[in-house]
Amino acid sequence: MTKDKQLMGGEAEGAEQKETTERPKWDNKVQYLLTCIGFAVGLGNVWRFPYLCQIYGGGAFLIPYVIALVFEGLPLLHMELAIGQRLRMGSIGVWNSISPYMGGLGVASLLVSFLVGLFYNMILAWILWYFFHSFQSPLPWRDCPVNLNHTGYVSECEKSSPVNYFWYRETLNITPNIETSGSLQWWLVLCLASAWCLVYICFIRGIETIGKAIYVTATFPYLVLTIFLVRALTLSGATDGLIYLFTPNWETLKNPKVWLDAATQIFFSLSLAFGGLIAFSSYNSQKNNCERDALIVGCVNSFTSIYASIPIFAILGFKANENYNDCRNWNILKLTNAFNIGNENITLENYSDWLNYFNTTDPMEVESLELKTCNLQTFLDQSASGTGLAFIVFTEAVIKMPGSQVWAVLFFVMLFSLGLSSMFGNLEGVLTPLLDLRMVPTWMPKEIFTGLICLTSFAVALIFTLASGNYWLEIFNSYVGSMPLLIIAFFEIISVVYIYGINRFNDDIEWMTGRRPNMYWQATWRFISPFMLFVVFVAYIVVEAEKRPTYNAWNPDYVHFPLADVLHYPDWVFAICVLLSVLPVVSILLVALYKFMGFLKKYIMNRHNQNPYANEDL
Repeated sequence: MTKDKQLMGGEAEGAEQKETTERPKWDNKVQYLLTCIGFAVGLGNVWRFPYLCQIYGGGAFLIPYVIALVFEGLPLLHMELAIGQRLRMGSIGVWNSISPYMGGLGVASLLVSFLVGLFYNMILAWILWYFFHSFQSPLPWRDCPVNLNHTGYVSECEKSSPVNYFWYRETLNITPNIETSGSLQWWLVLCLASAWCLVYICFIRGIETIGKAIYVTATFPYLVLTIFLVRALTLSGATDGLIYLFTPNWETLKNPKVWLDAATQIFFSLSLAFGGLIAFSSYNSQKNNCERDALIVGCVNSFTSIYASIPIFAILGFKANENYNDCRNWNILKLTNAFNIGNENITLENYSDWLNYFNTTDPMEVESLELKTCNLQTFLDQSASGTGLAFIVFTEAVIKMPGSQVWAVLFFVMLFSLGLSSMFGNLEGVLTPLLDLRMVPTWMPKEIFTGLICLTSFAVALIFTLASGNYWLEIFNSYVGSMPLLIIAFFEIISVVYIYGINRFNDDIEWMTGRRPNMYWQATWRFISPFMLFVVFVAYIVVEAEKRPTYNAWNPDYVHFPLADVLHYPDWVFAICVLLSVLPVVSILLVALYKFMGFLKKYIMNRHNQNPYANEDL
């Protein structure tokens, strides 16, 4: 065994020396770690994790989240970093080397990375649009625009809010349903082109330029989060938001969906199965402690989610208090006018006493005023995630903060930095496998090939700049970035453990790091992680099968507007949803069948050549 390991190590060292001149390397370890952290830490840490904490019992959600991190997230992260570092290839090369039958896994990862990159950069385009408008004073989403007759405000804005109007009408110019496509919105096309140009500039020479850009894109969000944290904690109502966030509601742990969402959140948050992490680790020296890298990246990612939740909910607590006070001030104005009370006699402090008094003395008059129901808890319960948190809830909170332009600029620069560093990983997951497979003509410079990929992505992503583009982006987000990744990750771990061989994998890690993986890694790789992935996949299918897919449409003609008009997807759109879920992973089956047919053909030919009479006539 020792002799075999020495032989294996010698071959690997020879391979490494051979590739030194061929394959680029990171300038230093910090650059590599920042790139992995930048890829893993993305927009979901800021606008998805706090939302899950809010709706699933605050601090109680951390229990299933940590369990999922320990038994699902970290083992898969370590495995991807180790296998990429050992074989020094992109996703297609890695899985094809392990077994030709598993080559489809790399193709699946490439397709998912490409499709996710399409809509992810559209989000960056929206962020750029808001960033450009954040320099205006006052902020353009603070007030409703005046109507064409200059006799009042635009009715759509009056019925909803200035923040909603700016997002749905000024930014998206959204159609009332997905079947009404609308035209390309030129301002979004320009923002999308700008976003792809920035990605290309940062990516033009692969890890050489990524490594330089990542020092800014991976660290700047932490600086902004810290600034927001200091400012948010000084706002009135901040403590209400933090108490709401971290007060555990243990009853929610009885809900199976909490555990399902925790498992999927940690999985997607670490950017597993995209192929980007395998590509990044393939530029490492083979003698590198990938176990420590996995623990650092995984823990920093989870810490960022919790750290980002504090300023976010402190600001949401401030917003809830402002809305609560606005609600009571509206009622105070009504009571003051109705009962002819002197100004400033009814204050926020004594409002409850006055209201109780009027309810006792003249309940009919109070009822006729149709006062608003003002409850701080109700305003705190108004949850939002994704674009709803970034472009509606948070922008509304910003306009009530002193120096709102500064905070808006900082917030959108932070979001752009988070998204840009994640885009590096998505694009790397596409380019590295193609370059490793020598699919790029030798006469074509890498810079031109990268530009062609970006240009193609921009052309396809124009669908998101249509007036119905937001509906399509939600479809891509829901169906491309969910089930396919679970399937890919399941087959990845099965391939390493049961095809490549867990003992061989352990030998590789021992050679690379100097020590053999302990019992924790052995148990999770062999049994726990595959089992958890399978359970999460089955639970996801069951949950999705129980309901017919719907989407929230923004329709000013809807009876209950500004509430969302919940519509079912048309059959042809639902077919596209299914196609987006199946298309990336069908390559796993197709490549396996193709390889098997080749094996079968070769086997039959060999049997035919073994015919003892075949050479008699020669």
